[in-house]
Amino acid sequence: MLSIRNATVKFQATDGTEVHALDNVSFDIPPASIVVALGASGCGKSTLLSAIAGFQPLTDGEILIDGRSVEGPGGDRGVVFQKDTLLPWANVLDNVALGLRYRGVAKVERHRQARALLDLVGLADFEKKPPYELSGGMRQRVGIARALATDPKVLLMDEPFGALDSLTRENMQQLLASIWAKTGKQIFFITHSIEEALTLGTHILVMSPRPGRIVARYQANFVREFAVAGDIGPVLANPEFVALRGEIRSLIHKPARSQFEVA
Repeated sequence: MLSIRNATVKFQATDGTEVHALDNVSFDIPPASIVVALGASGCGKSTLLSAIAGFQPLTDGEILIDGRSVEGPGGDRGVVFQKDTLLPWANVLDNVALGLRYRGVAKVERHRQARALLDLVGLADFEKKPPYELSGGMRQRVGIARALATDPKVLLMDEPFGALDSLTRENMQQLLASIWAKTGKQIFFITHSIEEALTLGTHILVMSPRPGRIVARYQANFVREFAVAGDIGPVLANPEFVALRGEIRSLIHKPARSQFEVA
């Protein structure tokens, strides 16, 4: 269980002003769930993910994994960034095995594990390729495989499909739904897209403009349908999906921040 309790982040901007990025954010990421944080640009989603990853210290509150406080980065959390961070001089196999190498896993064993993950993300035939010969979607698949290689308790995903074209993005969403269904991995995912949040999230957190607060919480089951069917079409046409999308859109686009009520 990953628990965020009253997380608040304030920091000094380069011009000396204080930025209040997060305010009193609390939620849990239960086992085998995908929690998606959704909100407009500047609502603190990335700050929240960075805090969970251990990159950004909290001003107040705490983050706990199985009751232990998060004090910095650790192998119990894997991160997939919006832009891939693959090593251009290493082939796909060695990029996936990088975390295992740092852990001291022998080459034969780390390559065995890396190959299994490349098979999981559909890149078994590309292990010897350098990253620059892959498409954007394929590089993100490598990034997901690398994040899974160390078997983290929680997978953190920072708008990983935001820069992809719509068809590739849909394929990547389908891949993530399939991986989640097979592994039961805990996932924290941030996005600007309401459709993506509903398609992938078992739990959706809607955040207010700065300072970021959780203003609404939803539970959904569309990702299970998506993982089984492998087709996003029926999900997008589901009347419940359409109604919930409209409700969340109205909430996010309320003209005055004062109209938000903290959940």
